[in-house]
Amino acid sequence: MHFDLNFPVTASGSISQPKKNKNKQPQQSSSTAFTPAQIKAIEARLDLLEHLGYTVIAFNQSVNKKIDQKTHVNILDGLLKQLRARPGTIFLKRLTIVLDNDSEKGFGLTNANVSLVEPYDVIALLPTTSATFSLACLTHSLPSPLTAHIIALPLTLPRLPFQLKHTLVRTAIKNGAVFEINYAGAIGGESDASLSTFGVSDTGVSGKRNWWAAAREVVRVTKGKGIVVSGGVASEADYRGPNDIANLLTLLDLAQNLAHDASVAVPKSLILRAQARKTYRAVLSEPMLVVPE
Repeated sequence: MHFDLNFPVTASGSISQPKKNKNKQPQQSSSTAFTPAQIKAIEARLDLLEHLGYTVIAFNQSVNKKIDQKTHVNILDGLLKQLRARPGTIFLKRLTIVLDNDSEKGFGLTNANVSLVEPYDVIALLPTTSATFSLACLTHSLPSPLTAHIIALPLTLPRLPFQLKHTLVRTAIKNGAVFEINYAGAIGGESDASLSTFGVSDTGVSGKRNWWAAAREVVRVTKGKGIVVSGGVASEADYRGPNDIANLLTLLDLAQNLAHDASVAVPKSLILRAQARKTYRAVLSEPMLVVPE
């Protein structure tokens, strides 16, 4: 069983924009958020992933700055209804919040927005400042209904916008969070278009060079523990098989067993913890009250 926890998707824009009237709530358009051409392209990418041996795929929806109850629309529920059934393949829904300076005041992971976050199977944070990186590692990795289990890193930028401090990294891993490495940057492939719009992704030769330098730093600080590798690619030509990815990770001075676990064991345990996110303090089983006679 192999996992790809970053299958980026972007709606076609058929979702109506919220109006500025004070007493009116934004409404979702009755038309589908994905055109037939987009569905056909997504199905082709899924066919290739199945051929490569991936059986658990997480569709990734990215939002900028914060999740807002007035403007947020879950585009993944409608997407899953449009895709054809694939026996033996598990589809998951992932929400990634790109954090910037404005996010330091809050990025929506509050009790008031539990109903917005609950439909997603996996929650990820992509910090771009030192303050948001500290919040992701220390606060939002703690067990709760709003726990973020994946901390994604902008590896293709000219340099990481924050320092990977050992204390923060160890605390996040101890709390159960993992650090994500998307291999799209290693091959200079086409990545999520929304991340390029948010200014946290770069492609081409410079992006590839930046990725290798930053990924080696991640492996050095984490000592190879708590790392999950995902695709994050938007083009069929950039996908790679699990064995190819494991070999690629060994070039980062990562041991072969840890390179294998990054796409198998680590994401599997991550999904189990993500399921426990919806229980009280991540308790795996429901407690039973036994009244003595």
